[in-house]
Amino acid sequence: MNRKQLTLGLLGALLAGASLMAQTPAPAPAPVQPGVQTANPAREKRMERRERRQQQRIDKGVQNGSLTPKEAGNLERHEAKLNKDISKAEADGKITGKESRQINREENRDSRRIARKKHNARHQ
Repeated sequence: MNRKQLTLGLLGALLAGASLMAQTPAPAPAPVQPGVQTANPAREKRMERRERRQQQRIDKGVQNGSLTPKEAGNLERHEAKLNKDISKAEADGKITGKESRQINREENRDSRRIARKKHNARHQ
């Protein structure tokens, strides 16, 4: 066998191996199962604590009369939207930095809404 035939044989074997590798599907990533924590635990804990505190602020405003039922319903609707957005962000198993910033902005807006509605002239 001469050098040219050997080179062509090796090249053919490499191409055949490469084509087989390209046709083999990559292993699928493990599916994220409900209830499995894959997000940053500190971030998750901070978000839950803030949500709980804001809910307490709304409840306290209803109890002491600084929030009307209509205002409380409006605030609850915004909180429900925030919870929906959090669930949507967690759907892929990880809350990205961008999603976290967006959720934080929504929480800030909701916090300001609560403060404005508690301290306006309307009372029960």
